[in-house]
Amino acid sequence: MELLSRSTQHHREKLSVMGLIYKNLLIALSFLLLFQTPQAFGQAPEKWTSTQIYEAIEQLNFLGSVLYLAAHPDDENTRLISWLANEKKANVVSLSLTRGDGGQNLIGTEMGPALGVLRTQELLAARSVDGGKQFFSRAIDFGFSKHPDETLEIWGKDAILHDVVWAVRKWQPDVIINRFWHEYDPALAGRMHGHHTASAALSWEAFDLAGRTDVYPEQLTYTQAWQPKRLFFNMYSFFAPIGEEELAKVRETGLARMDVGVYYPLKGKSNNEIAAESRSMHKCQAFGTVGSRGAETEYLQLLKGSRMQDETDIFEGVNTSWTRVEGGAAIGIMVTQLQKDFNFANPAASIPALTEIYAKIASLPEGFWRSQKLEETRKLIKACLALYTEAIASDFSATPGEKIQVAVELTNRSDIPLMLKGITIYPGTRDTLLEMPLENNAPYKAVFSIDLPASLASSNPYWLNETPELGQYKVADAQMIGLPETPRETKLVYHLIVGGLNLDIEDVIAFKKRDPVAGEVFRPFEITPPVFAAIDNPVYVFTSNSPQKIDMVVKSGKANISGKARLALPEGWRAEPESVDFEIALKGAEARFHFLLYPPTQAGEGFARPEITVDGQVYTRSMQLIAYDHFPVQTMLKDAAAKILKIDLKTAGEKLGYIMGAGDEVPTALRQMGYEVDLIEPTMIGQTDLSVFDAIVVGIRAYNTIEAFKFQQPRLLEYVENGGTLVVQYNTDRGLVLPVGQIGPYPLQLGRDRVTKEDAAMQFLVPDHPVLNYPNKITAKDFEGWVQERGLYFVSKWDERYQALLSANDPGETPKNGSLLVAEYGKGHFIYTGLSMFRELPAGVSGAFRLFANFVSLGNEERP
Repeated sequence: MELLSRSTQHHREKLSVMGLIYKNLLIALSFLLLFQTPQAFGQAPEKWTSTQIYEAIEQLNFLGSVLYLAAHPDDENTRLISWLANEKKANVVSLSLTRGDGGQNLIGTEMGPALGVLRTQELLAARSVDGGKQFFSRAIDFGFSKHPDETLEIWGKDAILHDVVWAVRKWQPDVIINRFWHEYDPALAGRMHGHHTASAALSWEAFDLAGRTDVYPEQLTYTQAWQPKRLFFNMYSFFAPIGEEELAKVRETGLARMDVGVYYPLKGKSNNEIAAESRSMHKCQAFGTVGSRGAETEYLQLLKGSRMQDETDIFEGVNTSWTRVEGGAAIGIMVTQLQKDFNFANPAASIPALTEIYAKIASLPEGFWRSQKLEETRKLIKACLALYTEAIASDFSATPGEKIQVAVELTNRSDIPLMLKGITIYPGTRDTLLEMPLENNAPYKAVFSIDLPASLASSNPYWLNETPELGQYKVADAQMIGLPETPRETKLVYHLIVGGLNLDIEDVIAFKKRDPVAGEVFRPFEITPPVFAAIDNPVYVFTSNSPQKIDMVVKSGKANISGKARLALPEGWRAEPESVDFEIALKGAEARFHFLLYPPTQAGEGFARPEITVDGQVYTRSMQLIAYDHFPVQTMLKDAAAKILKIDLKTAGEKLGYIMGAGDEVPTALRQMGYEVDLIEPTMIGQTDLSVFDAIVVGIRAYNTIEAFKFQQPRLLEYVENGGTLVVQYNTDRGLVLPVGQIGPYPLQLGRDRVTKEDAAMQFLVPDHPVLNYPNKITAKDFEGWVQERGLYFVSKWDERYQALLSANDPGETPKNGSLLVAEYGKGHFIYTGLSMFRELPAGVSGAFRLFANFVSLGNEERP
């Protein structure tokens, strides 16, 4: 896979074409950081078809740029991004202010920062389909926000505005398109997402600020002030087409419209089919989409900038030809001729023209389009040569200071003379001089031993290296801000000569294995610490003075490590033994240690943190792998601490059944409370003896994601009728697998009400109800310390046989009473809750444990 250099070492382009020798060219670090391929690290090397090459030549001749701005992953309009990239051939960048850390996950249990890593990769996968590029700000998705002012206060407006200006200056868009409206609408109070409105409001300001040299002047060391020509709002309607009356009003200030339903013969797909494939990469949000065919109009409302005479041309008045660059007119003529002469059966025939074009671009003054088009041309040359390159490490990871073996392959699959002059290996800047022709279809293979510097940083998403604030990630290196991934320091640069041109091609070191089912599988090569630590559970709950066993797992990142492991504890807690010595011979092997943890006599909470000492260095982090089929395996280092709670908690009953929904960690929390928990396979509900369970809990969004409930729900309600307690956690009103009225024993309707203030006051509507009294007396104190929200997707309407137990509301809103409903049915009880227990229990919120214990205890006091 070809990726651009983003290290602090600048490498030079040596140019020599048609007897003209160019001086070594220094490509500035800021541009190397900027132009990253949309392909994620660790994927297989690209293998271009003739059609892809031809389309890239078309793009080489278009010098227009668009920035599409939204708040979260999956907000972006893939139809428009795909149309701009594939029909217009524009340089399209999707700027997502957040990485989606505060959302839900329908394919796994990753939440918070891990979910942000997952959704980042899904965005990169989407862009690899639709042809756009991806960029971010430092803003954290802290959950649903009902007002942009709240959002900007939590994000830190100046910092995120800085990032939007940074993106505008780096990508120099002629046009900016906002996904959302930039002004708050009181008529939509409670329904407008503050993140959405805030993202557009920041773009509204950045449009003017990016062109001023007195605004964020420190950025101008790496970029230049830039004034876009137009700012648009991407008009949309979820439920009905935009009417002519609305369009007439917009035309008064400026309207753009384009048919994005075009068909691409070279791809054999319509634009909408490509857009659907792109959007379907947002799998953790269940956004799989069916492709469509036929005309489809997108509308853009002009917010700032010059009006157009032609409503179909958002680039009207923008010079998108090579003449916009000083000295570029001749290049446009050369590229046009290249396009005319392109031979689909023999792309290599384009190499002489491409090397001339490359040299001509390299002679231009430094600037955005020079750097952009140099990289595009470099990729085209490699593609036309059908040059296959890979650099494969002997293992998927190594530690700083280790020696690794890297197998290199270069195969020129064309009849164009190609010379390998040398290979530079990073880090360490080791040069291997060669003088070797790469003959047609004759692979060059070699194995290099590389000594990794002891100072080499561990692989980790760069935005997670420092402790974040509530709404903002901390990034020490200003030039890293916005990058979708951490630039890889382990790489090789191949120094080649083709057609008299000195050309450098870069490979990031990866790992490859043969999978007996999938075949050839690539994954990123990682730099890891020599040892990791993990504690079995994220939370430990103590209800008495008796100790609990805590298992710590120490895993080696390299062979032959030894050291000492202990638990660092808050005051009043103690562990036996105090520490243990260990030796691990094999890389990847684990040692498990048992500690007895004694709580304090009084209630309290804190964190138990593993401390592993190896060679005088203390390590406290665990490694989390995020592995799905639609993107490369991601390695994330995180704090290995577990929350420890000494609380007043009582339980009734012993055995629970749990039916997993979209994925959560609630069963682990229930086991911590002392329950025996059996996971029930949804398709086996009818064949399972449900009478053995004191209560059954249904996981989040189960009725949105599990088809089996369409057939098994009557069996669950029969369990309730016979005396059982069924607890159903939140679902959304969209995409239910059965009619909403069948979820409970009596009719109910799901709404979109939520309470986002985690400290919103909770009113007890039925204070003497058993759920609020048995076996734990629930008070206002139990709602202290909640994270992100109170709850979401509350019930909006319900049968009078349900009792609503709690009420809460965000500031300025009416009370929301649908967060916790309880009904008697036959001999048993049914509970529906939109309270965000799936967040609170893994976060160790003591009151959530006490309340959930009451849920599953309901009815137990009546049983023999």
